[in-house]
Amino acid sequence: MSDDLDTLRHEVLSELAAVSDLKAWDAVRVATLGKSGRLTGLLKALGKMAPEERKQRGVALNRLRDELTQAVEERGRALEAAALEARLVAERVDVSLPPAPVQQGYIHPISRAIEEMTAIFGAMDFQVAEGPDIETDWHNFSALNTPAHHPARTDHDTFYLPPVPGLDVARVLRTQTSGVQIRTMLAQKPPIRIIAPGRTYRADHDATHSPMFHQCEGLVVGQDITLGHLKGCLIDFLRAFFAKPDMPVRFRSSYFPFTEPSLEVDIGWSRKTGEIGAGEDWLEVLGAGMVHARVLANCGLDPRTWQGFAFGMGVERLTMLKNGIPDLRSFYESDIRWLRHYGSDPLAPAMLHEGV
Repeated sequence: MSDDLDTLRHEVLSELAAVSDLKAWDAVRVATLGKSGRLTGLLKALGKMAPEERKQRGVALNRLRDELTQAVEERGRALEAAALEARLVAERVDVSLPPAPVQQGYIHPISRAIEEMTAIFGAMDFQVAEGPDIETDWHNFSALNTPAHHPARTDHDTFYLPPVPGLDVARVLRTQTSGVQIRTMLAQKPPIRIIAPGRTYRADHDATHSPMFHQCEGLVVGQDITLGHLKGCLIDFLRAFFAKPDMPVRFRSSYFPFTEPSLEVDIGWSRKTGEIGAGEDWLEVLGAGMVHARVLANCGLDPRTWQGFAFGMGVERLTMLKNGIPDLRSFYESDIRWLRHYGSDPLAPAMLHEGV
């Protein structure tokens, strides 16, 4: 090998030995083997030599190119391995440290209350039924024996929707989930045992009322259904929901167009402390009654053969009582601090009382 090639060989090998990172290594590679590299320039100059000299020079250059290419590749692999090792050391996770805190989500009290109601009534063999938020006037009022002059049918209490061209049916945002009861009785034959939780709408807004709120209604239809069945069902539910096995429950006569007889249901509580199930005072929590004969007849059921009971409760109201929430409006203010306080663990199951 001629002196200039020998010199180039020593220079390149020395430079490769001196590089400490892949960037410097790549600079040596390009300066040696690239299109404008030193060895590439010598190979291009072969065409200007005499044939005999070109032959000898070409053999030496090819040998040097193979040697330097191998040296460059080996040095590159060594630097890549060193860089990977350094990265693994730098990015090593200390498993002895506690994990970084992760922000936990919470189940909204309304969602959790509906889960608990569904679980309690599910243990009594009730099925969940659903219906549309936009109801016909017939399903929402007329089929439920609500007279045309009833205050609930006025614009001051109910959201009426504009008429649909070609459809001669009055439409409302449902004021109660009772329409689901009507649709169920029209769609299937007794025996029927359902609850209907869902959103309802009324033109009212203050600390204890909201234009949108949630109800959970229930319906049982069968033969030989009595008021005793209704009372036993609601007593078991209320004691399970509030986790008070001996909570006093009282039934008072009332009036609803769709039930006869109709009942208001009270639970024992303390006016002084607000404690549920204690004290000598009473607090109304829901309404109920035996399904009116006209309602059964409107759904094609013979009242002489079929009897039933129905009940309805405000989900927000029971949730406020159970959790000590003073203002209904706070349910819908989207305050994360409020949700952290009153919300539930998403991994915790809906609670069932042992007596149910």
